[in-house]
Amino acid sequence: MWKLIKANPLEDIQPENIPEKVVWWAIANTYFIWVVGGLYVVGSLVGWLLLLFLLIKILAQTKDTPSEEKISISWILWVWVVGMLLMEVALIAGHLDYNLETGLIIKSSIGWAKGWAALALYPLAGCLKIRPQIIYRAVCVVGFHTLLITPFLLLTPSLHLPQILYVSPLKAVGGPGNEFFDVPLYEIDGSTGDLRWRLFTPWGPALGFVGNVYFMLALQEKNQKWRLFGLVGSILMCFVCKSRLAQVCIVIIPLLTKVFSSLNKPKMLICLGFTSYLAGIFSPSIILAFNNFWEGFKAARAGSTRVRMALKRIAIYRWKAEAPIWGHGVVEDGPHIVEHMPIGSHHTWAGVLFVKGIVGFMALAVPMALSFIYLFIKSMNSKYPTAQVGLSVVMILFLYTFGENLEILVYLYWPGLLVMGIGCQD
Repeated sequence: MWKLIKANPLEDIQPENIPEKVVWWAIANTYFIWVVGGLYVVGSLVGWLLLLFLLIKILAQTKDTPSEEKISISWILWVWVVGMLLMEVALIAGHLDYNLETGLIIKSSIGWAKGWAALALYPLAGCLKIRPQIIYRAVCVVGFHTLLITPFLLLTPSLHLPQILYVSPLKAVGGPGNEFFDVPLYEIDGSTGDLRWRLFTPWGPALGFVGNVYFMLALQEKNQKWRLFGLVGSILMCFVCKSRLAQVCIVIIPLLTKVFSSLNKPKMLICLGFTSYLAGIFSPSIILAFNNFWEGFKAARAGSTRVRMALKRIAIYRWKAEAPIWGHGVVEDGPHIVEHMPIGSHHTWAGVLFVKGIVGFMALAVPMALSFIYLFIKSMNSKYPTAQVGLSVVMILFLYTFGENLEILVYLYWPGLLVMGIGCQD
């Protein structure tokens, strides 16, 4: 172990250009950046920095530039760009509809630049000459650091250390809340009283989200030792956070990716045919087992499920009744029944409908659906292994739209978006 700690994780792979160096630094140093409370700042800025590199590269092109060096942008990435620009249009229209002050429009637009815009910026950065292997190795380094730090953090409750060690002064730059800039040792679940850990994320389920994305990236690492550390570290993230969705995703996403990317192979089709035959025979038992699982899933944290479902119902009802086209422009504090949680939070689709209306909903749904179809078709060709990873990322994003707000956590899972963009370009 000590030899590995002292070893250079880049001994067999080196960043070859500035974008690769920036990406490597931002991912591999996750825990060091977290200690100073800088993850939210770094994750919000790197996407725009990579866009600057991309623009410089495009402007520097001439007719004499070799074809392999020229920047080309896939149509599917333009769909994301248009969709996220529509998000800003919906944001401004919603603010104007409700006569919100100009200062609030500016503040919300800055939030858009750090959130929704990044959903287009990071895939767009896949057009740069960034090798996915750099990202895979960096993610495995984060997994290794997770294995080093977690045993200590698991002991912190027994040592009666404070839940929050400190809040970084960087919170002065502005953000959604102190939890995006603090350094937590552990936390106690408000609904169950159980201990859980969130490491470098703002809340437990967010760690499971990142763990799932990192797991799919670490699977692609060629070095066996680093792959092992990356996978085990990612699994650890999904379990110490005690997120139900994280533990389900880490099982079904690799399985679905394998099935979807192999649908053009006779063996897979035969296997699926046999499976569907057995499923038809045992369907009553399967349905009963699924219903029992679902009820147990909801009952595991019944309080959280109740609040989330109530938030979704309120958001959708008020969207239909009050602002169907452009939405309300901003989230609003909820009533006591949802523990005063903001209406428009904890569910991407309900949140987008409430804040940005049907326009915002379509601005996200269309790019996500087309990306799934595009990468699904491309992943069946073994020449495009990165497309399979991109397909996994899209499916993880889709599943987490039902439990998180994608835009608020993009500063954490952006390596997955970058690989998705590379997959769209390969």
